[in-house]
Amino acid sequence: MLVNSEKRGSGPPLVLIHGIGHRWQAWEPVLDELARHHEVIAIDLPGFGRSPVPDGGMPHGMAETVARIGEHFASEGLERPHVAGNSLGGAIALELAAGGLVSSATALSPAGFYTEAERRRALRMLSTMRLNTFLPGPVMKVGLRFPAIRAMSFSGIVVHPGRLSADRAYQDALAMRRGKGFRQVAKSALDYRFAGAPTVPVTVAWGTQDRILRPNQAERARELLPQARHVPLPGCGHVPMSDDPDLVAALILQTTGARVT
Repeated sequence: MLVNSEKRGSGPPLVLIHGIGHRWQAWEPVLDELARHHEVIAIDLPGFGRSPVPDGGMPHGMAETVARIGEHFASEGLERPHVAGNSLGGAIALELAAGGLVSSATALSPAGFYTEAERRRALRMLSTMRLNTFLPGPVMKVGLRFPAIRAMSFSGIVVHPGRLSADRAYQDALAMRRGKGFRQVAKSALDYRFAGAPTVPVTVAWGTQDRILRPNQAERARELLPQARHVPLPGCGHVPMSDDPDLVAALILQTTGARVT
């Protein structure tokens, strides 16, 4: 499976996994700090960013997705790396931990702890965001130069959309539009609920202002993962790496053991 990635730093490997419709650049606000302690590998999931849809099509469901990522780890010589993920990536991180494929997992607003109504609502919001990216490219590019337009476009996933540059917002919008895996991944979410039991160190963190997967879902995660560390992320939205990179980086490093709590 061909996977595009960005690699920085040295040390124990740490794989970063983005959410649906995003790309490895979601992790840019925390990459340099994490790379001071780890060899950081931020990946584009299959069908997103610059990773193509695999031969034979997108993975069908979470189990196949996790299996293919495990195969990618093996092909890259990554033996039980640490992993951190956001949203869909958070669910994948937890599943990798439950499968014994990683040394630790940090899950930021992970999917899989929603009710049916919450799942439908989240996918409806994300699908609407994606639909809006199909405006003509030049129109979208010009519009996103205005802070008010960026705020309207990205306030669903971050609390501080003003921290996104116009170019970053435009490139993220294009990535969401071009994400060929979006529909298949959204379809796979129809029957997905997390039910694993990781035995490695796990941290589950939730933005207190997450509008996509609301923070009440953190209580279900706490019930299903009583051995994990559960942490609120004050003032953060669904993609907390943008809203509070220092807090997120510290949280990941505490989980990997690179920084003492």
